[in-house]
Amino acid sequence: MKIINAYFHIEDDLDGDKILKKLEYWARNCYKSEEKISEESARIFIKARLQSTDPHEGIVEHEKVTVRFICDRGISHEIVRHRIGSYLQESTRYCNYKSDGIVVIEPKFFVGNEKRYNIWLDAMQHCENAYIALIEDGAKPEEARTVLPNSLKTEIIVTYNLSSWRNFFKKRCSKRAHPQMRELSIPLLKEFQRLIPVIFDDIKYEE
Repeated sequence: MKIINAYFHIEDDLDGDKILKKLEYWARNCYKSEEKISEESARIFIKARLQSTDPHEGIVEHEKVTVRFICDRGISHEIVRHRIGSYLQESTRYCNYKSDGIVVIEPKFFVGNEKRYNIWLDAMQHCENAYIALIEDGAKPEEARTVLPNSLKTEIIVTYNLSSWRNFFKKRCSKRAHPQMRELSIPLLKEFQRLIPVIFDDIKYEE
């Protein structure tokens, strides 16, 4: 058994300024104001539409970003609740973990509490032992997976348009979100804010 931390990888090579210019060009079709486009107009135009009292979120639906999340199964179940998106996920029906053992995501909220951490660790080992025993007894991976834990590492490829990413961050960076979700979503939001100007600047969070 191997224990790892959750992490993410942005699969696209993002050029934030290029994204803004394309979005401005397409969005100005609504107003037939293409003649107002200048070298500096994209940031001002997009910001005004997103942060007005009546936001026009539709203008950022025409660009998408793909992210690979390495997280536990519980967090992946929360991610796929966001309906406007495309997903590809590691399948426990077809992956056989007997040879290398299972990989689990370390729950940060148990780190520092030796008793709780050891209870969790013992449970993970029991799950792995039961899974291997079932495989060795002839069970198929899709049958043996019934004993795999919620902490099992999974990889999920997530593609959202930028409006859906805004919705994701507003919900998943909230103090009400699961701690393991915030562990991923807040650093990811910071990366989006760094790579794509304006579009995510108004989304706030508490560390």
